[in-house]
Amino acid sequence: MAYKIAFFGAKPYDIASFDKVNEKYNYDIRYYKGHLNPNNVVLTQDADAVCIFVNDTADATVIDAMVNNGVKLLALRCAGFNNVDMKAAKGKLPVVRVPAYSPYAVAEYSLALMLSLNRKIHRAYWRTRDGNFSLNGLMGFDMHGKTIGIIGTGKIAKILIRLLKGFGMRILAYDLYPDMKFAEEEGISYVSLDELYRESDIISLHCPLTDQTKYMIDKDSIDKMKKGVMIINTGRGQLINTNDLIEGLKEKKIAAAGLDVYEEEGEYFYEDKSDKIIDDDVLARLLSFNNVIVTSHQAFFTKEALHNIAETTLQNIDDFRHHRPLVNEVIL
Repeated sequence: MAYKIAFFGAKPYDIASFDKVNEKYNYDIRYYKGHLNPNNVVLTQDADAVCIFVNDTADATVIDAMVNNGVKLLALRCAGFNNVDMKAAKGKLPVVRVPAYSPYAVAEYSLALMLSLNRKIHRAYWRTRDGNFSLNGLMGFDMHGKTIGIIGTGKIAKILIRLLKGFGMRILAYDLYPDMKFAEEEGISYVSLDELYRESDIISLHCPLTDQTKYMIDKDSIDKMKKGVMIINTGRGQLINTNDLIEGLKEKKIAAAGLDVYEEEGEYFYEDKSDKIIDDDVLARLLSFNNVIVTSHQAFFTKEALHNIAETTLQNIDDFRHHRPLVNEVIL
């Protein structure tokens, strides 16, 4: 009998990549467009495993319902797991994830945001389409010789650091667990957060979302930054207090912001809302700034990453099914 997987938040590109990889497993994957939540958890009945993404909800209520429905494994097709109540899952439902699908994709996208904002490419694109070939308001700066602060130095950040070295930038880093060997090899400096805020022309966030890092970019930290700083976030939306970011933009303390994540993204990101009015006033305000780029959590979105996500997710499920060690299990 085929192993049943209930797959939530399914998009056409998910279905294509998982169906291709599933040719060697032959699982019975049931795709559902909706995000997993208490109202549709009934769809997990008779499923052996449930597969979810970043905007699905796996709180205590949903976890208990899944266990009661006979679900034996929760498989995340992403690295982050802050949408899962791990305390509620402990001892009831093993949780596996995809720790790294393509660190190159996210690192390269972070750099793309920096370059687009600095050289105003997004604004130039719309101008020339409208027949406006003026350069007024499009001046950027040489990245060479400038200082960038990298917060969090995991796999993605290390790849980004190597890319930025090619620009001749001075690189400062902060991490709770600094990799001094890497720092010595690459010629970067680990510093305190205060020094990083004070010295950096650009700040890029690559740390996980924890109780300690939630809203780490707030009024207090922004006050410590250089006037004219650029902030890039391809990590987690709640690393930034968005209202404080908006105040920093209005006061011209922050010159530009590139955001691939947003703290209240769940209702909007990955969905087409173009025929509706955005009733999230904070998101609407962000989108009104011409020096802010907001994208829909797409930094990971490459062909290679989607293949790796499908490959690792289905391998995680296969390992569980055949009682092999779960190398990607989330254990707190």
